[in-house]
Amino acid sequence: MTRYSGSCHCGFVRFSVTADIDHARVCNCSICHKRGTLIFRVPDDALTIETPLSDLTLYTWGSHTAKDYFCPRCGILPFRRPSAPSRTERAAGVTEFDGWAINLRCLEGLDPANLPIRHIPGADITPDG
Repeated sequence: MTRYSGSCHCGFVRFSVTADIDHARVCNCSICHKRGTLIFRVPDDALTIETPLSDLTLYTWGSHTAKDYFCPRCGILPFRRPSAPSRTERAAGVTEFDGWAINLRCLEGLDPANLPIRHIPGADITPDG
């Protein structure tokens, strides 16, 4: 396991994560597509958030089960809580993930260009479907 330090662009949001990062997730839903993040999921205990969540801007959309945390100063999303699976996803065997999705572009010392990409068909998922 490797420990990475991370931050938003301006450095207001600081965090660290311990993980063996072996891929990047790219989702094609409307919000992920527009913000261009490369995501890797980690369990709760792998992430240490140094900036209080109450100091960040919270955005929810769609099913309102995901929690997207942004820096209120520079607007970068360093991490988020993924959404709960839809009925369609649960029927297909997708289980709830109770952890964090880290924006790999916010980690120091990691070049996400060298990671294999796992494509996530988020545009095909409806919040209540």
